[in-house]
Order: sequence, then structure tokens, then C-alpha cells
Amino acid sequence: MNDSENKLKALREEIDGVDDKLLALISRRAEFAQQIAGVKDGEGGDVYRPDREAEVLRRLASVNPGPLSNDRIIRLFQEVVSACRALEKPMTIGFLGPEGTFTEAATFKHFGHAVSVSPLESIDAVFREVESGVAQFGVVPVENSTEGVVNHTLDMFIRSKLSICGEVQLRIHHFLMAAQEDKSKIRRVCSHPQSLAQCRKWLDTNLVSAERESVGSNAEAARIAAKDPATAAIAGEVAADLYGLKLLARNVEDEPDNTTRFLVIGNQSVDRTGNDKTSVMFSAKNRPGALFELLEAFKKRNVNMTRIESRPSRSGIWEYVFFIDVEGHVSDENVSAALADIDAHASFFKVLGSYPRSATG
Repeated sequence: MNDSENKLKALREEIDGVDDKLLALISRRAEFAQQIAGVKDGEGGDVYRPDREAEVLRRLASVNPGPLSNDRIIRLFQEVVSACRALEKPMTIGFLGPEGTFTEAATFKHFGHAVSVSPLESIDAVFREVESGVAQFGVVPVENSTEGVVNHTLDMFIRSKLSICGEVQLRIHHFLMAAQEDKSKIRRVCSHPQSLAQCRKWLDTNLVSAERESVGSNAEAARIAAKDPATAAIAGEVAADLYGLKLLARNVEDEPDNTTRFLVIGNQSVDRTGNDKTSVMFSAKNRPGALFELLEAFKKRNVNMTRIESRPSRSGIWEYVFFIDVEGHVSDENVSAALADIDAHASFFKVLGSYPRSATG
């Protein structure tokens, strides 16, 4: 055995030793999770604590010595947390399906893979599944960095009692896939309308003559492409594996920082972490300056507003509901005071939830 082989053998033995220690420590962590489950059973505590899990992952990222990136460390420990949480009590998560969509990827990114997932046919169905208690939480898309807000998700909050318990930001990479490998034989490209819009320039350059067809989801597009060699789908890479398709082109999105934000919905309030976001909705009274007066409450209390959207209220012609995201938690003194001012002067007001801010991508 030469020097290189001896060094490799020694390093592999060291790795085996580290793996044994990791296994022992993970098993010990799992035992603590089981003990916590026993305490919670007696006190009726929630199995899933978004605030606690966010604090755990942020702390680990802050002390990460490398060489693994913070993003990889967070994803690795998210799976450890997920597996330990499942020992306390299994959870079911509803998401906008079918399988192979970006919403499924966002679900696993947030909760890890040690959960049962329920792909549902519509955003309405996700809300109903959680409201009925069939699923403990749901995951729905709310906005894309290039194509804007998902109006249907906002509309659901107008009539639903569910709260926002968390958010997920997912960097979106689109792939062109088909049942065969020759791109010149593609006559039709199917995808969700937002995905087609996010890849418009690439399609204009690379598949000029191909017809574009909007379908209900990227996974549905992949299913169609699997049955027709002349049809390609634009979808996430996991859809190619699910439906046995070949990847014809990678990263066909027009904007390299294309990101979609998803919301975690449930019946649970979330404690403060110190790095939070609060979402509210309200309607202004129908008089000049009413909206300005409401928004001025944030400025007076030094609350930073990160997003504002408006939707028709459905209760009257030309009446609107405004959806606002601000930095901070509803229990923060300045946020609480600003929201109290708005509540006192708005014709309608509702706090949708305070929750930990998501890391980007």
C-alpha cells in the first residue's frame, strides 16, 4: 500500500469515528425529543413550534465554522429537527399539488421530510384541509419576485380564520424536459402560466415556433409531456424524476434571482423570536386621506412596512382590502401600538399572524 492509500485509509477511519459520534449524538437528541413529548402530553403543548425551530436553525448558522455553507447546515439540521419532531407526534401538511410542484419543495424545505404530505388540487382545498383539522398546517404560494402576488391566496384570508405561522422563500430554477432528447422536435411547451411568464425571453430565443399552453401546475405539464414526445414541460427538476422525462435545458428562467414566497397556514399563534414579520389586512373608510392616515401609524411608531397589496373587498363596488407586511412581532411595543391605532380608525382590521422571517432562497 503506497502513501496515498495509507492516508486515504487513515482519513476514512477518522470519518468512521466521527460518524459513530454523530449517530450517538443524534440518538441522544432524539431521546430528548421523546422526553419533551411526554412533558407536552401533560401540558397540552404544540408539537410544532415555528419560533423555537427558527431560533435553533439561526443559532446553528451563527456559530457555523465552515466549510459547509450556512444554507447547507440549515438544510441538514432541518432534517434532524424534522425526524425528532416526528418522534413527538406525526404531522400532516397539505400543499398545493400535485406532487413535483415547487410548493411541495417549499413544504419539505420548511418542515423536513419526516412529515406526511397531502397534495391538494387548489388553494381553497389547502385552506379547507387545515380548517377541518385533516392537516395540521398548509403551504400555499403568495408571491413571486418577478410575476407578483398570487391573488387567490390573499382572497382566501378575507374569509378564513387561519393564521400565517411561517414563510418559506424558494429560489426557483426552471428546467425544460420532454420524453425524448431532441429539442428540435418540440412543437408545444406546457407549464403553469406564471412559469411560462418567467421563461418568456428564453422561449422567444430558443423555441420560437413551439406553441405555449398554460396548465394548472408544472407537475401537470410534466404528466402531459410524458405522454406526448412533441410536448415539452417547464418544471422543477424533481418533476423529471417523477415522470421519467429527460432534461433538455437547465435554468431557463429569465431572472437568475427568481424567487417565490410561500406561506405556512394553521390555527396556531407563534411566539416572538426577535427577527419576525407580521401580516395584517384592513379596509380604509371611504373618505379623502383615510388610507394615508392608517399607514402613517407605521411611520409614527418607526415600523418598517415591507409589502402592501390591495384586493377588491367583494362587499361593495370600488371597496378594497389592503394586505400589509411589516417587520416585527405583534407583541413588540411599537408594532402593537401601530396596529392599535389602525384598528381604531379602519372600517375593517385583522391580524393574519406574526411569524419568523424566512432566509432567502
